[in-house]
Amino acid sequence: MTAKPEMHTYLVGGAVRDQLLGRPVVERDWLVTGATPQQMLDAGFQPVGRDFPVFLHPKTGEEYALARTERKSGSGHGGFRFDTSVHITAEQDLQRRDLTVNAMALDTDGQLIDPWGGQRDLQARLLRHVSAAFVEDPLRVLRVARFAARYAPLGFRVADETLQLMTQLSHSGELQTLSPERLWKEISRALMEPAPQVFIQILHDCGALAELLPEVERLFGVPQPEAHHPEVDTGAHLLLVLQQAAQLQLPLPARWACLLHDLGKGLTAKQHWPKHHGHEHHGLKAVRAVNQRLRAPRDCQELALLTCEYHTHCHRALELRAETLLKLFQAFDIYRRAERFEQFLGACEADARGRLGLEQRDYPQAIYLRRLAEEMRAIRPTELLKQGLQGAELGKALEQQRLQRLKQLRAASQTD
Repeated sequence: MTAKPEMHTYLVGGAVRDQLLGRPVVERDWLVTGATPQQMLDAGFQPVGRDFPVFLHPKTGEEYALARTERKSGSGHGGFRFDTSVHITAEQDLQRRDLTVNAMALDTDGQLIDPWGGQRDLQARLLRHVSAAFVEDPLRVLRVARFAARYAPLGFRVADETLQLMTQLSHSGELQTLSPERLWKEISRALMEPAPQVFIQILHDCGALAELLPEVERLFGVPQPEAHHPEVDTGAHLLLVLQQAAQLQLPLPARWACLLHDLGKGLTAKQHWPKHHGHEHHGLKAVRAVNQRLRAPRDCQELALLTCEYHTHCHRALELRAETLLKLFQAFDIYRRAERFEQFLGACEADARGRLGLEQRDYPQAIYLRRLAEEMRAIRPTELLKQGLQGAELGKALEQQRLQRLKQLRAASQTD
């Protein structure tokens, strides 16, 4: 009879990776070998894992997972059978992880356990898969692209052989098994990384973008007028816009809007290239389709639709008539949704700067529209109410006041 091994605890995954990189450790995950679920419960840990034993520490709340191996038993991200025997070693557990840089552990004495060359790949700035079992989990395509978006500023890239496996996975049909919730979680997190354009570029390179976001994939290879877009290619423009969105530190709804704002250009008939008249309205159906398919949060959905429809209004703000400006403000409900309008201005600024050689251009349109919006919010119905106006009559009179004020402000700006 084999003797029961001793219980050991290891710091694993991202905490080890970031510690070796000299980066702040945001959260710590732990691996436990030689223990049973009952031992963890007896020690006061709270169970949270549904598919395999994961526990929360009674004091720190940090996750402790029993060492496990896994075997593919079905399709998709959840198609695995797990073994959490007390005889499974830390090295065996690390072998099932996605990337070598995520497959390292530190024991309680601070000794590094690195059976798959993670430290070597950290030094080489490589994101490399641990084993051929990488292709068993389609979610890894998005995870690797997300890690690349996070660590690109440090010089990291995806290893060629890993990109080949990601391409294989993308063409296998397995990506279609991922749930909308899981896809949104990975995509939204990637958009908030320091280099979200790298995430989209890698998905494009390995064929995953065509599977998951075909509306975005269609933008690559579509030309635009060089006078306005020195980069010409609409896909290249999108990548530059996302880069600017990160530099401007835009929130998620604005970054989502940046990703989808030009979908209409992917629908332009080739005979009309490089012009894209009406792409703002043509893209709305595609934006709705992506929003619904990924079940994006409501604030992201709304801003993406509004930005698609009105981003060229923002670019032409200095030329717009007072009537058009008023309609723009009404569409965004700037009186109750000031934050949404501010996010729109940020997305439009990223769009304007996301052009080859124009990354540092000024964007006075945002300053102009911001000032006008503040003036509109300052107009109160107090005097109109004193006159006894109510309902539709009050609304019409208030709109007239705002329109007259816009005409005054517009005239003054043209004489400055």
